Amino acid sequence: MGRPSKLTDAQWEAIGKRLLAGESTSALAREFKVSKTAISVRFSKRNETIKTVANQIVETERALSKLNVSEQMAARSLADSLKDISEHLAGAARFGAMTAHRLAGIAAQQVEKIDDADPLAKSATQLMGISALTKLANGASEIGLNLLRANKEALEEAGRGKKPVPTGLNHFYGESSDPAEPTDA
Repeated sequence: MGRPSKLTDAQWEAIGKRLLAGESTSALAREFKVSKTAISVRFSKRNETIKTVANQIVETERALSKLNVSEQMAARSLADSLKDISEHLAGAARFGAMTAHRLAGIAAQQVEKIDDADPLAKSATQLMGISALTKLANGASEIGLNLLRANKEALEEAGRGKKPVPTGLNHFYGESSDPAEPTDA
């Protein structure tokens, strides 16, 4: 663990806001008596992310303003629906993972009851019950695993430079966000 910061969280927050407002790292380092490196390490990635998101918001608002009012309403409604779908899928994945965990735990408890010296002593019915619980647990985890797999594949493709990280409606509809690349539709 590194040594504790000289500054409070509130002071670091003030530095971050002032950096975003355009103040120089050098001036802030002098004022707060910390190194420029300490400020850069703490804020470079965060500020880059904030600026990227801000630019995305501006681009989205520009694109939206080019639509007529009814198209703007339809776009906002569709965006709200997509957010709802995303939240519901995330919830389903969370509950599925919890269900899978619970079922796997029950199956594990049942396995503990089996006599290793003679596993078929009680009956094959107990083993079939464990097998059924395990299959149910695996099925319950599918939504979460599929979401994780899809996200991992998208990030890996972006990392290899094959495709940009998918965002927005084009990704939802399976379309390319690169105008030079043909769509899957």
